[in-house]
Amino acid sequence: MGMYSFRRLNVWGRAHELTVRVYHLTDGAGFRRYPGLASQLRRSLAAIPANIAEGAGHVSQAQFNRYLEIAIASSHEAMYHLLLAKDLGALEVTEYAQLEARLIEVQAKLVLLRRRIRQGMGRNAKKGDQLASPL
Repeated sequence: MGMYSFRRLNVWGRAHELTVRVYHLTDGAGFRRYPGLASQLRRSLAAIPANIAEGAGHVSQAQFNRYLEIAIASSHEAMYHLLLAKDLGALEVTEYAQLEARLIEVQAKLVLLRRRIRQGMGRNAKKGDQLASPL
């Protein structure tokens, strides 16, 4: 079992909220013409909080770091799918701008958390690579 609950991580909460919002949006009329895009957007966004949760379940900081890297990569994929949805007209420009801003915020928080984990890896290398404390 991991050292702490993923639900305590602010970045997980923000990513989860964004995923729920996009699930509701992709049920709308704009996405009916693009079911594959709706599926890809949902999958790439859901991968962000899912990887944070899975990584938090590991005791090893190196493993958690790896899952954060996957979450960051998924966030970049999701950013492209949002852009494509806007350019195809499935998302209104204002809705796109709001979602993009939220996703950029999540990306920044992921990068910061990854940096903190990496710093902890350096400090705790002699302690068996255990997470020192919940973030």
